[in-house]
Amino acid sequence: MGAKSAMAGKTVPDNLPSPHNWRTTDEDEINKRRWRAREEDFVITNQDARFPIFSNFRVQSASGLTYSVEIREVGRRQFACDCVDFRSNGLGTCKHVEAVLLLLGSRFKRQLAEAARNGSDRIEVVADPARDGVRLANPAAKIPAAARRWFDEEGWLLGAPEEALDALENLRRTALPALRLSQEIGPWLERRQREAERRQLRREYELKVQRGEWPPQETKVPLFPYQREGMLHLAFKERALLADEMGLGKTIQAIAACALLHRLGKARRVLVVTPASLKTEWEEQIQRFTSLPYQLVFGQRHQRLRAYEHAPFFTIVNYEQMLSDSLEANRRLKPDIVVLDEAQRIKNWNTKTAQAVKRLRSRYAFVLTGTPIENRIDEIRSLMDFLDPTVLGPLFRFNREYYELDERGRPKEYKNLKQLHERIAPYLLRRRKSEVETELPERTDKNFFVKMSPGQQAAYAEHEAQVARLIHAAKRRPLSQQEQDKLMRELAMMRMVCDTNYILDPEDKECPKLAELEKILEECAANDEKVIVFSEWERMLELVRDLCRRRRLGFAWHTGSVPQRRRRGEINLFKTDPQCRVFLSTESGGTGLNLQNASVVINCDLPWNPAKLEQRIARAWRKNQTRPVTVVNLVAENTIENRMLGTLASKQALADGVLELKGDLKEIRLAGGRQAFLAKLQQLMGPAPEPKAPPVKVPPLPVDRPLAFSRKAAELINGALVRCEERYPADGAHSVLLVVVDRDATLWRERLSETHQEFFGPDRSDPLAPTRLEVIDRATDEALQRLIEAGLVAKTSRATRPLFPASDEAAGRPPLSAEQQAQAQAARAQAARKLKIARLLGDAEMAEECRAPLLDSVQALGRALAIENRLPEPQRVQDALKPPVFHCWREHGPLTRRFVEDENESWRAVAGALEGLLKAPVPA
Repeated sequence: MGAKSAMAGKTVPDNLPSPHNWRTTDEDEINKRRWRAREEDFVITNQDARFPIFSNFRVQSASGLTYSVEIREVGRRQFACDCVDFRSNGLGTCKHVEAVLLLLGSRFKRQLAEAARNGSDRIEVVADPARDGVRLANPAAKIPAAARRWFDEEGWLLGAPEEALDALENLRRTALPALRLSQEIGPWLERRQREAERRQLRREYELKVQRGEWPPQETKVPLFPYQREGMLHLAFKERALLADEMGLGKTIQAIAACALLHRLGKARRVLVVTPASLKTEWEEQIQRFTSLPYQLVFGQRHQRLRAYEHAPFFTIVNYEQMLSDSLEANRRLKPDIVVLDEAQRIKNWNTKTAQAVKRLRSRYAFVLTGTPIENRIDEIRSLMDFLDPTVLGPLFRFNREYYELDERGRPKEYKNLKQLHERIAPYLLRRRKSEVETELPERTDKNFFVKMSPGQQAAYAEHEAQVARLIHAAKRRPLSQQEQDKLMRELAMMRMVCDTNYILDPEDKECPKLAELEKILEECAANDEKVIVFSEWERMLELVRDLCRRRRLGFAWHTGSVPQRRRRGEINLFKTDPQCRVFLSTESGGTGLNLQNASVVINCDLPWNPAKLEQRIARAWRKNQTRPVTVVNLVAENTIENRMLGTLASKQALADGVLELKGDLKEIRLAGGRQAFLAKLQQLMGPAPEPKAPPVKVPPLPVDRPLAFSRKAAELINGALVRCEERYPADGAHSVLLVVVDRDATLWRERLSETHQEFFGPDRSDPLAPTRLEVIDRATDEALQRLIEAGLVAKTSRATRPLFPASDEAAGRPPLSAEQQAQAQAARAQAARKLKIARLLGDAEMAEECRAPLLDSVQALGRALAIENRLPEPQRVQDALKPPVFHCWREHGPLTRRFVEDENESWRAVAGALEGLLKAPVPA
């Protein structure tokens, strides 16, 4: 029997709680799975047609994955499924089970009702993990003697399970088809055998080492005792979390565990998933500690797939590659061990990266991170979900067990943190430097307070006033999504200005921190010390790079914009070249790198998270460091940075409590909710007067600012204006206003700059997509045209929008043709359809699944807007959010662009924006 499950309507039932309400009952959760069974397409096949109801069914999802469902009892709801949700949720059902029941109800309604009343006449043999045994599901049933002899009076299997089960399976095949061995017995038996095998392997290994048959070390360089303990924990726990503090050699311990399993014959292939910037670090450590072969995976997808097919022992990939490759890595590489390095990359369970990585399959799994909890306990759940989803269970049970919920079902406090620690303790090994390492060099932390320049102070005050106004509003009412986004932007810009205005204003390179930094670098050069300089912003590092060039200091450049292969060269340059004194890095170098040849770490700015700060410092202050380490934090005086120093330590308490049972767990508070966020903000902002209303009401900006600028320029220049147009360079999101004047271009540029600032000043523009001004005279313009026509100069604009002379405006734009109207209407209809699908998925708590149709809706609406405004149609969703089409999105543009660029951005606000645009009047 092959068929699709019955499909009901597409409306989310009213009886399902809101996705934001965590206070759900088991019945609510079962209803969610019933709804998903109705909404999703499954191909369902009965594996044994002799039994239409009490059988095993193959269920194939739309994604192509297949699952096995077992129907044992309908009335008492005794089922089984091999999906992760069924194994972990404790509900006794899942969407695959419910899909089978829906199909049976539509195809075999009478037989299903009889099955519910009368039960099954099959002889069911099931696993009972709680009693660690196998038993008859119904011991009182009449069972033929040939089968009964294998069970005691209470229905428990006699003798060794393997022998008895083989005999029963043979009996089922030859004489008793009604006998069924549950599909859950196989996994139970395998787990049992693996546990026994692990214990036996460890005993044999330790014995052979003691006898001298095997070497005491699995690596070319001996491990410290605590590192050997970590190796054994990973190798013999099978799926384990190593959470040693940064700098204690987690990479070495994982490599040693892989080598040990290779010696024991349990591992032929290892897949290491690591941040792109650390692939070279893994290569160096493998070369240093083992002789096992390895490969680093780079290149296009077809090259990567070939590499998985013909893999050596270690295959090293980065997280981004697994977004598209995880299933192929399973199929082609078939790893015995998966190692997740810097595994905090999957701490957010609903991101695409986390979902892709969790599709990886292997017997052994090593999770390495020095910061398993950075902000909330949900992060440790996501890590444990990869190792074994049954340990902490599904999210709804986790929320019930470890959060106090308010009347709306939202989290207000933590609870049962001691029990949480006890659950994860068997899988977790965590050591601190202070516990295992008495030979670490001295570390000195210094805070250098730097006064901002008058220009910085003025810019800082503007952003501070915006934040103060928003905080004041938030005390009275919840902020809108747009206001929340603005608040976070303004806070980020306050921190940027603490470094330098140059981050937001390319014309202003003043930077007092740079003068302080110059003194430190001079002193380090005199003492023959190497230095690591961190900043969250690449523009700040550009100024430091210029300083190094002026001072003739060799430097390495390690930022997110540097390709992976070149980063490798930059790291090696810093490690091996005595003249390379400074390592300039954004957060891309803040984790995993071993840079012990540096003894000074300078933080140009402070990260929000204390774990990130420690990760930066641990690049130099770690094992094998032979010199004292100095940490210098450059802090802008009397600013948000200054006050951040006092709050960084508070987040450490949660991690210490859950992971190590340190402190009073009852005193740990959930840092969430609107009031908690406001209190934290006020602490960072310091005392401030109530915001005053602006003395002068600033007129609102016109919707089409470039066109308004051209009109004002025409009035100002009068007859000297030849042409004005908005050009969009091939690279970047910015645009350029090109003004062609008859003559005196320099003079007119000075006069037009003020008008340009009026429409596109720093406080009125997106710093990531500014609109710049260029003024040239007629002669220069004609000369450029001749050079372009001669092929001597290439035209690099991807689009040009004429603004003056406004011939279209004067004569009136021609109406859209019938074909253009039809194309626009079709694109709008497609956008509406995709939006509806996204809404249904999102409202059903399937945020990951709703993202793809929502992106399709954005691209379709972008095409419609482009056609309606006589602009080139965008070919990709990213192009739909670039100028000139970007202007058509009006006030919804920034929000929509953030959603496209950031997979963690909320879908709901974007869906609302799309609905508003679809309802808005279509341009004539």
